[in-house]
Amino acid sequence: MNPALSRMRLWWAIFRVSLEERLVYRGDFAFGTLMRFLPMLTQIFLWWAIFDAMAGRPAAELPGQVPVATADGPDHAGSPVAADDTVSTETVPTETVPTEPLLTETSAGSRDISEVRIKGYNLNDMIAYMLLVMLARAFSSMPGLTSGIAGSIQKGEVKKFLIQPVDMLGSLLLQRIAHKLVYYVIAFFPFALVFFLCRSYFEAGFPSPSLLAAVILSLVGAFLLGFAIEACLGLVAFWLLEVSSLAFIFMLLSFFLSGHMFPLDLMPAPLDWMIGLLPFQYLAYFPSAVALGKIQGDALVTGLIVQFVWVLVFGVLCRILWHRGLIRYGGYGG
Repeated sequence: MNPALSRMRLWWAIFRVSLEERLVYRGDFAFGTLMRFLPMLTQIFLWWAIFDAMAGRPAAELPGQVPVATADGPDHAGSPVAADDTVSTETVPTETVPTEPLLTETSAGSRDISEVRIKGYNLNDMIAYMLLVMLARAFSSMPGLTSGIAGSIQKGEVKKFLIQPVDMLGSLLLQRIAHKLVYYVIAFFPFALVFFLCRSYFEAGFPSPSLLAAVILSLVGAFLLGFAIEACLGLVAFWLLEVSSLAFIFMLLSFFLSGHMFPLDLMPAPLDWMIGLLPFQYLAYFPSAVALGKIQGDALVTGLIVQFVWVLVFGVLCRILWHRGLIRYGGYGG
């Protein structure tokens, strides 16, 4: 038989068995997925309170707004002057004053909460972002992958991949693909229900075909990157007896630096620049921002390239750790 055809049949058998296995014991996906959206109610109330408080504050007290001293006195709005002991009597041309309003004021003097923006996000954008992050994290999270690899190494079960014509990393990748397919087939209706009920928060409506393609590509990148990173952590067990602490630290960093808690755009400088150098943002923030239309044009193309470069980097690192680990494993017997 053709070796290539034989290998394809082997991979298909692994994938089919993994798919059937997850269909048997993952019937709770639908209900479990729906329950995961319940904490969203708390986040919606939280962000509503934040934006409502911003709407109730004077414009001069809002981020990016400072009290303005003028030659006409403190009771008149005018152009900024030098912040020294002497107030200049020369009026600065009004066109130098930023004209884009942060808030819209009604005739009664109150501000409309829907017009409050924090770094380009209004209330609808923020809630839509949190919903999209739930979707992105479902792609990039790999529960049990690190501990499963580490356990196989520590218990000596990894030796079966040395005597059988099956690549461990390839087999695990196929199992995770099957896992995600089953998850989204069963969890489709809970996701569809929640997104339908919250459709008013998505002001841009359904994405265009080109944007949808970019979103799908970014989600695939998030899945591959999440798999590669956690596989690397598991393979560290060739050198360390216990990797659970390392996995816990990664989970905490990933939860915060991937944008799961809030959009990374809100981070102040230079933290935003520093976080941008790390791969975590491509696990959740990047796909969500792409879906909201916050990243477009050249920035979108560059982001996708960088995301898959990180996939390649961690994929190569996986192979290096695997081959170096086997040398160590074989040397000590296991």
